[in-house]
Amino acid sequence: MGLLGWALIFLIVSIVAALFGFGGVASASAGIAKVLFFIFIVIFVLLLIFGVLGGRAIL
Repeated sequence: MGLLGWALIFLIVSIVAALFGFGGVASASAGIAKVLFFIFIVIFVLLLIFGVLGGRAIL
């Protein structure tokens, strides 16, 4: 499971926790989901730039 998958899991956990009234758990898992999502975006952009500049696939 990739980084984006983990971000989606934490997003779903935060939504379910918010529905059941667990505010602390909801905010913590939403924060983790945000961090993982932004890390995924940064890695994606870096690999995209290196792929364009290098002219070949990195992986």
